[in-house]
Amino acid sequence: MASNNFIDYVKINCRSGKGGAGSHHFFRAKGLPNGGPDGGDGGRGGHIILEGNEQLWTLLHLQYKKHLFAQDGEGGGENLRSGKQGEDIVIQVPLGTVAKSVETGEQKLEITEHGQRLILVPGGRGGLGNDHFKSATNQTPQYAQPGEDAIEEQVILELKLLADVGLVGFPNAGKSTLLSVVSAAKPKIADYAFTTLVPNLGVVAYRDYKSFVMADIPGIIEGAAEGRGLGTRFLRHIERNSMLLFMISCDSKDIAAEYQILLGELEQFNPELLDKKRLLAITKADMIDEELESEMRPALPPDVPAIFISSLANKGITQLKDMIWGALHE
Repeated sequence: MASNNFIDYVKINCRSGKGGAGSHHFFRAKGLPNGGPDGGDGGRGGHIILEGNEQLWTLLHLQYKKHLFAQDGEGGGENLRSGKQGEDIVIQVPLGTVAKSVETGEQKLEITEHGQRLILVPGGRGGLGNDHFKSATNQTPQYAQPGEDAIEEQVILELKLLADVGLVGFPNAGKSTLLSVVSAAKPKIADYAFTTLVPNLGVVAYRDYKSFVMADIPGIIEGAAEGRGLGTRFLRHIERNSMLLFMISCDSKDIAAEYQILLGELEQFNPELLDKKRLLAITKADMIDEELESEMRPALPPDVPAIFISSLANKGITQLKDMIWGALHE
């Protein structure tokens, strides 16, 4: 996913269709100049609908569609003829898309399944024709309902990646390298901070043709939850992950302290993130021998399963996959 192609936030102006007016009409025929009411109903205005599409990974296709206007419903006609419904606008979105109201900030809906359709902005109902209002005491109702007005609303669409495992760590902790080794993903990798500027997804093959999805989230820095560095822009992608794999380089001055900082940033952003299952991978372990590894273990955080790995030397990768699969399917 190139950084200029990954769009996870768009703001669009939506307007549903106005409902068609009911018809105020009376039947007329030769020899029957004063027939009863036969006005038909107006057609419903078009909805604006979101539909989940598992083939999409970004909101890029909506970046320049700032205005979406659905079609109005047609008015009812004589002989109880109903008006045509306004054509709906169906917007294809990636799984994990959340819609929010710009005015209130409230979440309107979320799309999590392929083919799932939810109405983002409903079209106005068509008005009832005068045939609906006849009664024993009112044989010639002089009234038909107008159609309901269209609804115009500004909506924010946000994408939260759906993945089984989210990689959490400071910049240059080896997250992208791990993803490139265990999957077919091709994230940008270099020996400097913030190489990863967009999330990357990879499908990790496991034993007996099983698999799970791993997401490489751009590196966190201290203060990210308050907007420092890349800020909260990508922290929301962690919210949908089933479990979190914390990654800290073995050359860290204090692995336990770094782990606590990462936990603190997640807690400040969303305390519910701490309820997710966690694993800790100490990366770049090809730089140390087994004796030094044994000396480091007592200082690791006690409340999280930990493993030393090296993506370059393929050290501990199979065991890490086993730990992840076990945690996902406990």
